[in-house]
Amino acid sequence: MANFPRRRPKTGVAQAKPKNSRLARFARKARGESEGGVARPRSRGIYLLPNAFTTGALFCGFYAIVMAMNQRFEHAAWAIFIAMVLDGLDGRIARLTNTQSEFGAQYDSLSDMVSFGAAPALVIYEWSLRGMGKLGWIAAFVYCAGAALRLARFNTNIEVVDKRFFQGLPSPAAAAIVGGFVLLMVDLEVPGLQLAWTSFAIALFAGLTMVTNVPFYSFKDVNFRKSVPFIAVFLIALFFALVSIDPPKVLFPLFIVYGLSGYLVFFWRLAKGKPVSIIQTDEEPVDESERR
Repeated sequence: MANFPRRRPKTGVAQAKPKNSRLARFARKARGESEGGVARPRSRGIYLLPNAFTTGALFCGFYAIVMAMNQRFEHAAWAIFIAMVLDGLDGRIARLTNTQSEFGAQYDSLSDMVSFGAAPALVIYEWSLRGMGKLGWIAAFVYCAGAALRLARFNTNIEVVDKRFFQGLPSPAAAAIVGGFVLLMVDLEVPGLQLAWTSFAIALFAGLTMVTNVPFYSFKDVNFRKSVPFIAVFLIALFFALVSIDPPKVLFPLFIVYGLSGYLVFFWRLAKGKPVSIIQTDEEPVDESERR
């Protein structure tokens, strides 16, 4: 007789598929599990869109340094302002697209150090402070060091400060004060060597204000999704119209007003009985995870 293969008895229960089947492996991969069923850490990717804006801001800072070395200070100042715009967009785009990452935060800080720390210091040094000798490069270094300390303190205190106010002058605003001053004087055709002591004072003011505790309004509590009166849209259009008339003569006074506004808030709080130490004397807050 021919040997026919025996049929398996039907038990009424569907037989389980082996654990190493293609479907099971695909399911484990979708859940982020390894072959043994243990969850594996998710890979840390780099998001393209927000980091592209950060790279653009970094390029503008580098371009400003190159233009300052070539004595083209108008191009250098405008590059700093463009870096400000790109720096303001990368964070908002990351939040809108839900692409925030630790890499992006650190990359943004390094880009800010170049665009708003090293670049403005070198621009004002090459334009005006070079003729002062040691005093000139010391003023430029104070500004550069102030920007580095400001960024480091912002990264460590981001969870413990009032979101409505910056602790010290923001580095983009400090860079705008320095770059705006250079842009205005170049537009007026005033030689930088004639304003060496003015440049010295501006560099020291911007650098030291960045490391103070003076509160500066951050505009972070402004809700752009909320409806506003019609007059608000008109004022925004009026602002752009005024800037377009003569940007050097409008931008520099605007940022000077912002640079002094923190001191107005400081004295207002002092008069209201809510004093703020202008220089931080207590220790920096320590993350609890660092104690373990």
